[in-house]
This record gives sequence, structure tokens and C-alpha cells, in this order.
Amino acid sequence: MSNTVFTPIPYELRHLLNDIELGVIGLPDIQRPFVWPNAKVRDLLDSMYRGYPVGHLLFWRHGIKDDRTIGQDEKRKTPEKVIVDGQQRLTSLYAVMTGRPIVDRNWRERTIQIAFNPMEERFDVANAAIRQNKSFIGDISTIWSNSIVRVSIDYKETLPSNVDPETEKRALFAIEKLYGLKNFPFQALELSASVTEEDIAEVFVRINSKGTSLKQADFILTLMSVFWDQGRKDLEQFCRDAKTPAKDAAASPFNRFIEPKPDQLLRVTIGVGFRRAQLRHCYSLLRGKDVETGGFSKENRDRQFEELRRAQELTLNMRHWHDFMICVRLAGFRNGKMISSQTNLLFSYTLYLIGRTEYGVDAVALRRAIAQWFFMSAATGRFTGSPEGAMEFDLGRLRDVRDADGFVHELKKVCRTALTGDFWKTTLPNALATAAPRSPSFLAYNAALVLLEAPVLYSNTPMADALDPSVSSGREVEKHHLFPRRHLERIRLGGAKNTNQNANFAYVDRSDNARVGDKAPEAYVPNLEERFSAEEIGRMYRFHALPDGWERMEYRKFLAHRRDLIAKITKEGYDRLADDVGAEDDHDIDWTMEISSGESGDREFKSTLRINLHTGAKDGRMELGVLKTLAAFLNTNGGTLFVGVADDGTPVGIGEDGFGSEDKMSLHLVNIVSQRMGVETMAQVRPHFEDYEGVRVLVVRCSKARRPVYVKDGRAERFFVRAGPATRELTAREVVDYVEATWT
Repeated sequence: MSNTVFTPIPYELRHLLNDIELGVIGLPDIQRPFVWPNAKVRDLLDSMYRGYPVGHLLFWRHGIKDDRTIGQDEKRKTPEKVIVDGQQRLTSLYAVMTGRPIVDRNWRERTIQIAFNPMEERFDVANAAIRQNKSFIGDISTIWSNSIVRVSIDYKETLPSNVDPETEKRALFAIEKLYGLKNFPFQALELSASVTEEDIAEVFVRINSKGTSLKQADFILTLMSVFWDQGRKDLEQFCRDAKTPAKDAAASPFNRFIEPKPDQLLRVTIGVGFRRAQLRHCYSLLRGKDVETGGFSKENRDRQFEELRRAQELTLNMRHWHDFMICVRLAGFRNGKMISSQTNLLFSYTLYLIGRTEYGVDAVALRRAIAQWFFMSAATGRFTGSPEGAMEFDLGRLRDVRDADGFVHELKKVCRTALTGDFWKTTLPNALATAAPRSPSFLAYNAALVLLEAPVLYSNTPMADALDPSVSSGREVEKHHLFPRRHLERIRLGGAKNTNQNANFAYVDRSDNARVGDKAPEAYVPNLEERFSAEEIGRMYRFHALPDGWERMEYRKFLAHRRDLIAKITKEGYDRLADDVGAEDDHDIDWTMEISSGESGDREFKSTLRINLHTGAKDGRMELGVLKTLAAFLNTNGGTLFVGVADDGTPVGIGEDGFGSEDKMSLHLVNIVSQRMGVETMAQVRPHFEDYEGVRVLVVRCSKARRPVYVKDGRAERFFVRAGPATRELTAREVVDYVEATWT
């Protein structure tokens, strides 16, 4: 036995529960999604009641000493060991025997209620009918939380008068036997402190009947439970809140692209804080390992956890999170189904945070650079295969970067290296020769259609709207087999691998898709074309990569031809994204001098963003006034709006608006601009804060928009321009003339 890395230790269940209560054993799962169904908990208790073995427990005595307690639970001791295997069993027993609530898969808090029929010695999951049945104890938690004598007396009083004494005696004995489960024996295997996390993962896989693999993120999250439980709770709360829209105006991490998991955001935090993608290195650091001596110390651990705290604060910052989502939209992506790799999405977020918080990259330049990077990595499937190694390599590229310009330059250099002429002409068309439903190449093509403002095929609906769940229900358009499946079967080219080729799909209106049915293209196309002019059809066919006379082409030749055209359109969309617009350096501007110069054609003051100073209440007219000014700047020659400055230049400050922080105020501005002027507008809007005569003011810089910008006001869309130092709304006729003269 001298070679074993574990020590077998017998426990009685009551001692395990007591150690959990004291904090000697770390059981973080009581606050985290419980994945066992109640029926499985019932079966566990039934097995224990019958004296059957229910498996061993695996603990790791981590050997880290500390004088602090776990989290916020006021436990009296520091965890000496953490649970590697058996978490769900102990969570079940702890919750049932103490009556503590757990949270389910949807993060809703509930109790596990198991019922017991002493006369039949039968367990069941409690429900309304069972609770009404007097022969059941509706919730067995009461057996351990109250006096066993009181529970027995109460049960006896509920029995019908015709129950014979022998049956009653057996029932009371069954209650006593159930109460005795607190002494149920468990065998625990305790791994020694000298065992590495890699060894623990290997042990877990070998003994676990399901072969589930432990990941490095699991170990780091466990360490967080022990030494920074609030940090893990914050991480999990963020992920919980990202699942559903906020019910009020409060900032929420909900978005249309991803419902992140704690381990995913942990990777972002590690990337930002430690510039590492391979978590095994960070685990040792967070344990307090000295890279030179190989030893562990509390000082090292505290220092590394402080860095983890700093990085997680940046990762969970709501303004950062939503501004990054604007980058994804700028890349042409509109929903989570267009994202083939969540790893790519979150690594792009890591780069965004590094660029913003470490290099101070200008907001407009950063959004464009990250959007370009995201499109590139999505189109190329950059992080398939061995993502950790690829991410580690990309982070390594930043080691010699010293400033904001260098950061942007490095990202764009990688994009140029990845998207060569050979990629567009050969690699991408070959990658499209697949029937994979979530092909990165085809999803990038759809993003390019959004960037190019293309319509749905045979429709006037913009692709951007059709794919955007905030605009469309998603049921209005469908992916359509250009050569229908049954038609291909008739000509003996059936089979999913053939019919579901990426190049055989295009988005059409749902009603058109139903009308087409299984007709051959040359039969259904004329009916769809007759609704549009020849010029409109030509534009649609160019965007949707359809060659002239495609409906009469041999199917395999059509696929090969269309792949080449799809690649060209994808490149055209990317080229539009990569067409950089320079931005002035806001850091070199004397803002006091700017304000003292008064309002002008490219400069305006607003006292508040949302509060009416006369009534002291929130007023939608204040927000509309801000949006009108920004739209006017965007539609003319750009300009600067100062919020927190009165019309005569008197400093008011942003405090009047009552936001809790500058981040919340900035996020509110981003939200109303995105919702009422279009998210793409944020590419030309750069908000930041400055000091002016003892107060803080919000400075919003606008460059000229690349296309007309309208303001949604109820059901109407209004168009504004600058006329000297004033904002003027144009009539419908004036808008047509102005747009034609300015953007065409």
C-alpha cells in the first residue's frame, strides 16, 4: 500500500454533513445547478434504506493552509478537502436531510421533497396527491430537522383508527429506521496533497463509470469556491442573468449570441489577467506556486487571486460586454445560430478587453479591428482542432506590442496573413463543398450579405432584419433548397450529402418556400422573378451568388460555380468591413477650449441625458433631443455633443442624471443609440468622459455616417441634419433629395 496516492477513510453520513456545515469539506454545489432528477434522489435514499452500497466518495486534501473561511456562509473552519467525485450524492443528501434549497438547471431555487410511506416502506417524489395522502410523510426532511419522537407521534395521529397495532408498530419502526440513515456508512478515498491536478483528472476518469473527464476549469472553479467564493458566485450569476432579458431597465448581460457558461468566461478572465489560454499553467499559479522554487505560498496565492479579481471585474463589466456585442454585429452576425464557434466569440472578447483596458485603443478603431478579427477567425475556423494552442500562439503575438496602434496593427496583420488571395480563390470554395449545417464558411457568407445590405432572395426584406431576432421572429424566412430535395431524388442525385450542400441553400420568404415545393428550378423561378425588375433580379442574383441561367444548369456544375461566387461575395463583404475610417485622437483636444467656444455647426450642449431639470423626473424628450443631435451630426459632417453642459456653457455635470457610475451612463447611451438609430451607428459614435470646471461631462464624438441615419420615434422614423448651430428635421421630399446628393 506504500505506493498508493490515496487513503481509505470510513465516514458516517452525519459526520460528512457536519463537516460540510462547518466548512471542513467544501461543497459548492449546494449553490449551483443541481442536475440529478428528484427520482434519482429517491432511488439513492431507497438504496441506502435497504442497506445497499451507493458508491464511494473521492476527496482531495489540497494541503493549502489559510486563516479565512469559505465565502459568505460564516463557516467556522477553512476547507481541508474538496470533493472530486460524489458531489451530486452529497448535495442530494445534504439538501434532503437539512431541508436546504438547491437551484435547478434554470437557476430557480427549490427544495428537494422526497416522501416516505412508513407502512409500505416506500419512497416517492412528493407531489400534490402524495401530500394529501395521510399514509405518507410528505417531506422526509422533517425527520431530521425535528424531534424523531414528535414526527412519530404526529404520524401516528394521522393513521386511520382501523389500522391494526402490528401495522402501526412496523410503521413507527420504519420511521426510526429512516432516521437512522444519518449513520449510513460511506467509504471515502482521500487523495494526498502531493497529487497533481493532472493525476486527479486521470483517477477520476478511471473510476467514474460514465468516463466523464475533469477539465482544468473545474479545478480553478473549485479553488475559487475555497478561496474566493464570491468571485465564483458573481461569475455564475452573470451567466444566469445572460439567459433571459432583464424585466426592467436594469443592465443585463442578456444578448442574442451566447448564453455563456462559467468555465467559458473563466477562460476570458485568465486570458485577460494572465495572457494564457492553457489553464493548467494558471491553476498552479492560483495555488500559489513559485515558478522558481516550485514551492507554494499563501503570499503568491493571494497575489495571483488579486490579479484574477481584477481581470474578472473587467470581464463581467456590463459596458465592456455589450460594447463587444456591437463588434460582433458590426462583423455582420445577427444571432447565435450564425456563430459556429463560441470559443472564437469569447477569444475575440478576450482580445477586445486587452485592447480596451491595457492598450487604450480608440473605441471606434477597436470595434472595427475586433469585428474584422472576428469575421476572419469565423470564416477560417481558426479555433477548431486545438483551440488552446492556437489562442496561446495569438496571445503570444502581443508580447512585443507597446501601444494602441501596435495592437490594432498586429490584429490586422494576422487578418491579412490568414485571408490571402489563395484563401479566397481556393481554400474558401473548397471549404464550401460540404453538407455541414453550421459550416463556418457559409455562415461567414451570410454575415457578408448583412454587411452588403443584401435583401432576402426574391424579397425586399433585408437579410440583416431577417436574421436579427430583435427585429424578426425568425419564422418569416427559411433556408431554401435551390434545387429541391425531391427534385434531386427524381434525377437520381438524392441523399443528404448531395442535397444539403451549402451551395444549394439560400434564404427566401417562408411563403415562397412553401410555394416552390418540390418543383424543378426552371419551373418555379419564372414565377418568382416576375415580381421584380430585371435590374432588381440582377442585384439579387449577384448578392446570392447565382450565375445567369442557374436554374437550367446541371446540378454539380451549379454547385461548383456557385461556390466560387459565394467566395467572391464573402470577400466583398469582408473588404467593406476592413475599409478603415480614420479617427481623430481625442486625447490631444483641449475640451475646455472647445466648450468655451460655444455651440456651432459641429458642437452642441445638453444639460442632461434623461432628466428634465424643471420636473426632476426622467423625460423621454431629453433622450430624443440627444438622439436628434447625434443623428444630425452623423447625417452632416460629424460633430461633438457635450452632455452635462448648459446651453450657455455653464457646467452642470452628469450627476443630475442619477446614474450609479459613468459605465452605466455610457451603457445607457449605447443602448438607446443602438435601439433607436441602429447598432451600426455606434461605429461612428465615440462616447467618453472629461473634466470641465470641477464636474464630469459626457463627450460624444461623431464622424460622418456612411449611410443615412434615422431616429425611431414611436412608429415614425425621422431624419435630421445640422443647419448652422441648430438641428433641423427634413421633410420626406427633402430627405430623398438630401440622401441622393450626399450618399449616391
